[in-house]
Amino acid sequence: MKKLSYILLILFVVVAAGCTKHFLDINNDPNNPQQASLKLLLTGAEHGLAYDMGFTNDARGARGLTEVLSVYVHQVVVRESQDQYGATGSQFDINGAWTGFYSSAVAANGPDYIGTMENVEVLIRQATAGNNTIYAGIGKLLKAYGYSQYVDAFADVPFSQANQFATNGVRYPVFDKGATIYPKLLALIDEAIGNLQNTSGNDLIPSTDDVFYSGDVAAWIRMAKSLKLKLYNQIRLVQDVSGPVNQLVSAGGLIGSTDQGFMMRYGSLASPDDRNPGFSEYYATQKSHYMSPWFYEIMKGYNTRLFTGIRDPRIPYYFYNQNGPLGPSQQLTEYRDSAFISIYFGSTGTNRNGSQDNSMTVFGIYPVGGRYDIGDSTTVTASSGTGAAPLRLISYADILFIEAELMNAGIIAGDARQKLSDAIDESFRQVDFVVGLAKGNQSVPAIFGGPSTDYRNKILVAYDAQTTPAGRLEVIITQKWIQAFGFSGDLYSDYRRTGFPILFNPNDPTMAPGGFVQPPIFGNPTLPPPQAKVPVALGRKYPLSLPWPVVEMQVNPNAPPQKQPDITPPFWRP
Repeated sequence: MKKLSYILLILFVVVAAGCTKHFLDINNDPNNPQQASLKLLLTGAEHGLAYDMGFTNDARGARGLTEVLSVYVHQVVVRESQDQYGATGSQFDINGAWTGFYSSAVAANGPDYIGTMENVEVLIRQATAGNNTIYAGIGKLLKAYGYSQYVDAFADVPFSQANQFATNGVRYPVFDKGATIYPKLLALIDEAIGNLQNTSGNDLIPSTDDVFYSGDVAAWIRMAKSLKLKLYNQIRLVQDVSGPVNQLVSAGGLIGSTDQGFMMRYGSLASPDDRNPGFSEYYATQKSHYMSPWFYEIMKGYNTRLFTGIRDPRIPYYFYNQNGPLGPSQQLTEYRDSAFISIYFGSTGTNRNGSQDNSMTVFGIYPVGGRYDIGDSTTVTASSGTGAAPLRLISYADILFIEAELMNAGIIAGDARQKLSDAIDESFRQVDFVVGLAKGNQSVPAIFGGPSTDYRNKILVAYDAQTTPAGRLEVIITQKWIQAFGFSGDLYSDYRRTGFPILFNPNDPTMAPGGFVQPPIFGNPTLPPPQAKVPVALGRKYPLSLPWPVVEMQVNPNAPPQKQPDITPPFWRP
């Protein structure tokens, strides 16, 4: 028995030794890996970035900076706190965007991509450790783009210590000055280009997990160079950028066609929902996004200061009128121009708060994949469009408008007028591109060609009538503002940086004499003229940056005291 015991002991040791290599694998759940794959991290980071930048969709965590900024650049009017520039640090969209950008927490409302920069940091770290240079390069560009937008919107933000708990134990990051962040972002872009051009890496190649460019390295390098140009233009008033800008433009390799733009191409699926978040207005239980009468009237040619009498042929692509020209209104309307129904920014009128879900004008096929307006006056539903319109973060049209601005400022050589002409043409090609992605079974005519050529020529006449660089800049920036409908981050920056486009001001006696603004006299065909004047008010100055969210201020002891937004501009505003 003693001999048998020794034999059994020896056999046990041998068997145990043979099993040691995988003995602890029983503690690893293959369905819950302890380290996310680069593919999952990339997809999550890219979707998260787009959700943080665009319109809000409550099912995705109620976030999107455009939700606030579209009101601040007077393309959308709402009855919520954004009206009269009233968004505070408690604004749910600002809090949601901030949390979605920084936090790695689980989303409060269903499945979501949240913690964009946390995903990006892990992506860069894992890709660098594994010598997967393409993933590392893409991660750095997502980081550079995202932080540039947050500096532009909030001025100072956590950067150097942000999302560093796992690596450095930093739980409460300090807020860095925007002026110190921007140079690091420009250097980060250069690093990213170097990563993307490095062919010696282990290089797992992204494909469908890269929802921006499907792993196309050349496309990412074009995006990187275009982002650099945009950032240099952003700081040109406080820094001499002529050297690097001329080097970028002369070297070429920028975004050079519509389909090369940096955009999130949304789909048409309702479950899981991959539609443009702005399309949620079509199936919302209560609609809240009114189309700005100021924006509409400039496109209609009603504005007496600029583009007077020039009707923009993009109107039926941009706006869909639920109420027919001769049909009865659901409620008494505040602003009506035949079928176009809305409310004013800063309104204190009696018809401001009435329910107009079935009569108000809503987003069109451009920019959210809604309905093209053929005058059929249909109450919209989720089946009225596809929602498959992309969120255009850096478009080819943007690059052309930036180059026109730089030429007008004398920073680069070239004909600013011709560049403006090219930019307007591309703006119309862009509409056709979006329609091609989003029309579904709608029959939508192409817009580039005859109508767009006539419009472009009239705008160039208006440009030629300007006698100063500032006047020509107003034409350039106003046209850029019109084409960028759907994403407001850069428009907010353009206005604070240049003062253009001119926005509606209830306190301006030329816009609202005596505190009243007049809708089109004959605008409501269901009532005798004139339409009633509407009282408007504005008790705040224009916000030069967004307030910091209370979700950060309440928990981060290193956060600065809450700012006063109207006196706290980003560093690039002189």
